[in-house]
Amino acid sequence: QVQLVESGGGSVQAGGSLRLSCAASESTVSGTTGWFRQVAGKEREGVAAIVSLGDRTTYTDSVMGRFTISQDNAENTVYLQMNSLKPEDTAMYYCAVSFRFLVGPLLRNEYAVWGQGTQVTVSS
Repeated sequence: QVQLVESGGGSVQAGGSLRLSCAASESTVSGTTGWFRQVAGKEREGVAAIVSLGDRTTYTDSVMGRFTISQDNAENTVYLQMNSLKPEDTAMYYCAVSFRFLVGPLLRNEYAVWGQGTQVTVSS
């Protein structure tokens, strides 16, 4: 089974930027990779997703225009560039992969393979 490792989290001030990476242990070219985030006590929320074949992307409304998901299939890595960060973006960020047809690419139940997460903290 493919394994995922996230990196790039950290602490920044509001308005700053971070780039998260999701490195897969094998090719995910036939799948969809999603980024999710979770605050303690709340549901895990879909942030962005990218279909490996065709580069089709999906974003949740709250990050549209600020976050960009991209991929490097040669490196089996998906990135999440986060700009204009806000305190409400503070969360643990997870990447996930699905190899089946997705009805909703930002729905966490669509994904079976998850990374361990990387913390993002944005201070005001």
